[in-house]
Amino acid sequence: MSDHPRIPLAGVIGSPVAHSRSPALHGYWLRHYGIRGHYIPMDVAADDLETVLRALPKAGFVGCNVTIPHKEAVLAFADVISDRAALIGAANTLIFRPDGKIHADNTDGYGFIANLREGAPHWQPAAGSAAVIGAGGAARAIIASLLEVGCPEIRISNRTRARAEVLRSEFGARVVIYDWVQAGNMLEDAMTVVNTSSLGMEGKPEFRVPLDALSPQAVVTDIVYAPLKTKLLTEAEAMGCTTVDGLGMLLHQAVPGFERWFGRRPEVTPELRAAVLAA
Repeated sequence: MSDHPRIPLAGVIGSPVAHSRSPALHGYWLRHYGIRGHYIPMDVAADDLETVLRALPKAGFVGCNVTIPHKEAVLAFADVISDRAALIGAANTLIFRPDGKIHADNTDGYGFIANLREGAPHWQPAAGSAAVIGAGGAARAIIASLLEVGCPEIRISNRTRARAEVLRSEFGARVVIYDWVQAGNMLEDAMTVVNTSSLGMEGKPEFRVPLDALSPQAVVTDIVYAPLKTKLLTEAEAMGCTTVDGLGMLLHQAVPGFERWFGRRPEVTPELRAAVLAA
């Protein structure tokens, strides 16, 4: 009879999921800190999501990340939902508690803010309006986090205005909507500019929002990290703006989950960045 402790397991659930950098990210930390654990990608169809989630704790899993297209659906199967996940309407981090309950959280906003503070230490969210391009799931987390840290106004523009209207109805009067054809206008005097859409990502349509009104004092970030330096960041940098790439958001959002699962708070380092980029 073995008296060896059970090896903790974690992973990422999505469909597709083969492209995910999370296994390289968590695998680096597990090796770096000498932790006996494993983190694996799991391609799970929507119809199988609940069955898989219920089975994972019995198989030794202590938690998992959730990515597209399951971030919203997993809330229906969670026993405990954090205030952040409830506000955003989506979860990216699940903790399987010893009592068998599934705890759902969202660390995307945490990762976004931590990345901005690291990449632009002088950034002051209260200094002026933020302009947010896109109104999908990532935008929800980012808007919630920007409001929480004191941004006075969030300007949103999305190709489908109805999605932006939903965000305004949920987040309130500090959210102002610009029609997609006027997206460039919302950059005027904005101190924070964020692309939360897939525009500019490898294999996706090009980023075409005009940047003429962009202030050189603005901090500009793109959650896209493939390519690492997007057209938005290249043009903003040429205009004198401070730019922050999207890889750091991925790295920082992983910190709280890893700590909960494996009992060690990991650090985001240049070596980690290099390992994830090389994956």
